[in-house]
Amino acid sequence: MRRRITWICALALLMTGLLAACGSKNADSIVKDLDKVVSKMESYQGSGTMTLHTGQQPQTYKVEVWYQKPDYYRISLTNEKRDITQIVLRNDEGVFVLTPQLNKSYRFQSDWPKNQGQVYLYQTLIQSIVLDNSRQFTKDKDAYVFDVMAANYQNGSFARQKIWLNQNSYEPQKVEVTDTNSNVMVDVKFDSFTFDAKFEKSAFDMKEIMNIPQAKPSDSNQNNASPSPSASADASQAPDATTPEDDATSAQPQQSAVILEPNLEDLPVGVELLDSSDVQLGEQQGVMFRYTGTYDFTIVEKVSKDRAVTLMEGIGIDLGFTMGHLTEGDAVTLTWTYEGTEYRLTSADLPQQEMVRIAQSMEQSSSK
Repeated sequence: MRRRITWICALALLMTGLLAACGSKNADSIVKDLDKVVSKMESYQGSGTMTLHTGQQPQTYKVEVWYQKPDYYRISLTNEKRDITQIVLRNDEGVFVLTPQLNKSYRFQSDWPKNQGQVYLYQTLIQSIVLDNSRQFTKDKDAYVFDVMAANYQNGSFARQKIWLNQNSYEPQKVEVTDTNSNVMVDVKFDSFTFDAKFEKSAFDMKEIMNIPQAKPSDSNQNNASPSPSASADASQAPDATTPEDDATSAQPQQSAVILEPNLEDLPVGVELLDSSDVQLGEQQGVMFRYTGTYDFTIVEKVSKDRAVTLMEGIGIDLGFTMGHLTEGDAVTLTWTYEGTEYRLTSADLPQQEMVRIAQSMEQSSSK
């Protein structure tokens, strides 16, 4: 009888151990699962709230992410305070930044998002977990939490990121990106996420998104032409080699530019405003600010011309609130549009990270 009880106890302990082993996953097994999830993933749709903490005041945006295999992306970024939505679209024709309300659209020659991670893209998050062999792993209620390097972003101040994944589905719940001092720079809180989402065929069609039913084929051909090298906005004062404006349509809305200046606190140390002046940019009036000191740069602002599609040479740069466009030559120019105004920051020596920081501070100053 005693021997029988001993065997029963031993068997119970063995079963308990096996059940515990089956029900509890470690970081390595989860990473293998995540790698399989991404490799077999056909589509997903997610939404949430992204908050940028890179400036003096947090800036919050509603984010919607659509993905369809192999390389179709549709990202909507909405500033709810201003009710302005910008869409980053990738389809067979390229990478676009669209502002449907303002009838603005740009097309970049870019491998985005392959060449730069995005904090709201599932592939970016999982890749950062899979590639970081020094990853830290914990559990938080119903979530697996990975603390990994934030090496796959353009922003050089990003050091680490924490990623919360649902334990049952591996859907993302939350992301926090921090700097070297553990200050949160960006966070995204997902309120919904669905694998194998079904999209209409037109979901990734630029014209459908822009709602341009009467666009003529000739318009597209004309507007897809490369910008003229002689199209500088103000070649005599701003060292910009490539401008996107000259293949714009001729019809121009009568509106005023939203004139913004960088937050003084966000200027590089030793830089100050030299002067500002009105400038004539072709048929348009604009404003130019000149800064000097540790770095010298100019910021030119003007109404962004209405256009169907403008092809821009260079690379796309994630500014958080929108996608900027960087061209390099004797000088480097970062161009972006916001609320119908085009901003062009040009410098021969200002680091790219500082350019992004200044652009973000200007957007933030508009909410004051």
